[in-house]
Amino acid sequence: MFHKILIANRGEIACRVIETCRKLGVATVAVHSDADAASRHVAMADEAVHIGGSKPSESYLRGDAIIAAAKATGAEAIHPGYGFLSENPDFVEAVEAAGLVFIGPSASAIRAMGFKDAAKALMEEAGVPVVPGYHGANQDPEHLAGAAEAIGYPVLIKAVAGGGGKGMRRVERAADFREALESARGEAATAFGNEAVLIEKYVDKPRHIEVQVFGDGTRAVHLFERDCSLQRRHQKVIEEAPAPGMTDAMRAAMGQAAVRAAEAIGYAGAGTVEFIVDGSRGLRPDGFWFMEMNTRLQVEHPVTEAITGVDLVEWQLRVAAGERLPCAQEDLSITGHAFEARLYAEDVPKGFLPATGRLTHLRFPECARADTGVRAGDEISPWYDPMIAKIIVHGPTRDVALRQLEQALARTEVAGSVTNLAFLRRLAGHAGFAAGDVDTGLIARDLEVLAAVPVASSQVMALAALGALGLDREPGPVSGFTLWAPLRRQVVLDHGGEVVRAVVEVRPGGRFRVELGGTAHELARDGARWRIDGAAVSAGMVVAGAEVIVFAGDAHTFGLVDPLAVAAAAGAGSGVIEAPMPGLVKAVFVAPGDRVAVGDRLAILEAMKMEHSLTAGRDGVVAEVPVAPGAQVEAGAALIVLDAEDVE
Repeated sequence: MFHKILIANRGEIACRVIETCRKLGVATVAVHSDADAASRHVAMADEAVHIGGSKPSESYLRGDAIIAAAKATGAEAIHPGYGFLSENPDFVEAVEAAGLVFIGPSASAIRAMGFKDAAKALMEEAGVPVVPGYHGANQDPEHLAGAAEAIGYPVLIKAVAGGGGKGMRRVERAADFREALESARGEAATAFGNEAVLIEKYVDKPRHIEVQVFGDGTRAVHLFERDCSLQRRHQKVIEEAPAPGMTDAMRAAMGQAAVRAAEAIGYAGAGTVEFIVDGSRGLRPDGFWFMEMNTRLQVEHPVTEAITGVDLVEWQLRVAAGERLPCAQEDLSITGHAFEARLYAEDVPKGFLPATGRLTHLRFPECARADTGVRAGDEISPWYDPMIAKIIVHGPTRDVALRQLEQALARTEVAGSVTNLAFLRRLAGHAGFAAGDVDTGLIARDLEVLAAVPVASSQVMALAALGALGLDREPGPVSGFTLWAPLRRQVVLDHGGEVVRAVVEVRPGGRFRVELGGTAHELARDGARWRIDGAAVSAGMVVAGAEVIVFAGDAHTFGLVDPLAVAAAAGAGSGVIEAPMPGLVKAVFVAPGDRVAVGDRLAILEAMKMEHSLTAGRDGVVAEVPVAPGAQVEAGAALIVLDAEDVE
């Protein structure tokens, strides 16, 4: 076993690797950018080395700096985590040329699976079923359009050099093919530096089921399947293991196919073989096809660990250190059911826009495993993926585990940034999901309901009023009580643009009466909990700056308003198109003097590796374009200004 390794990554995966290394007595070296100097993974590691600026290209993608850090600190091996350089074969070769061990597959194995078209051809040779499609080198638009016609619509255009839904477009009819192809190519070129695409048949009611494999370079085993069908824009949201509705025959067929795929390339380490499954007629051994192989540890690996009892990072270290596979296929079995929910800093009602912010409050429930790279007080940076944590639960059955997930999400508390927590809670309680009737289109079909802003009840508003006045804390012996009568105080809050006016009457013994228009509630302390109108409720509050956040299943945020303040003029700035998040101005399509109509595309902002089109909210004439392509802007920055003369 190694004495010391360097982790060429950041965030929750770096922390996850460090935890296993501590268990094995292996010393760890962290690397960090400017933005991550005070991060959790740096604090956890035994040593830390600064490797560059905040941009990934200046730090976590600098293989030379990472290798130099490993040699300078005496590390024997490098663990890549996932993302960044984890699937870069040139980096693997550079690590080995420096006399270090890469904790992962060989460069040749990564290259074999690095391009979807070549990988599919290799899998066909290995006897792994492949989705009907065109994976050839001819990238002429006419040829690709003809291939789509031959396959039959609907089809899927996919970038050959990437994943995560980038460079991917579904096309329903021939008339839309050219525009979708141009869009997919542009996004693929930005994300991967390669605009080549392949064309596949789109599968009705598709399910995304993947198989965890592990090899030692000679033989491989599978650690069963994970269902990752709950996706939005091809990004996984909630994963589970095993897959609902899985049969013994289907599991055996998929597992054997995955092992064949791994052994065909002499795979060493942890990997995932992803399959697209036709769920329209149930799970059948002839209804799954190879999509791609991820030659690294996956974000969702904890659900596999939960049902198998295997520490996959420990296996990675042991195999990289020269050991053989720790067990044979017949030694592996499934126990219970597990779910993982990805908690992100993102604004769901605004189209899941990535968010930033300083986490003023962060609490995870004791009833779940929380893999995280942040702590209360840490900042969600615009430079990296905005994941806050992965919430993982494990129960004896799927029904039990799903109830545990709902409870764990309800008890998770985050303040300082908007999150997708309410969205995850609604998804966990979705009737179709609870029944195991899942496919990759579930979220899109019910998005309006799932993404709705949580509605604060009058009870929640009453709690917010107490928090705004600082009355959520334990009172002193005579706090809030006057000589002749209970103290009455007024508070004004803003909740999603709506004004909430409350009158709080403070009574002795930690009791309160809160009046909200025509509604009134009696509140009293009950130890660490509250009683509202005599009923016990589980709720907590935090005050962060000018906000009160009430955690009552969902997080409800209220802004503190000065009752004497005059409301700002309505509609101010309606002619200004602002950046909804920090990002890079990728393109600007208008110039001063141009006339635009509602819905016209004005600019493209690139953030978190995704492109976001900004459109005109009204007709008008462009008065000013304060930015140019290539500019890095903050949230709220003016990008396009329309002439005030056109404002009605």
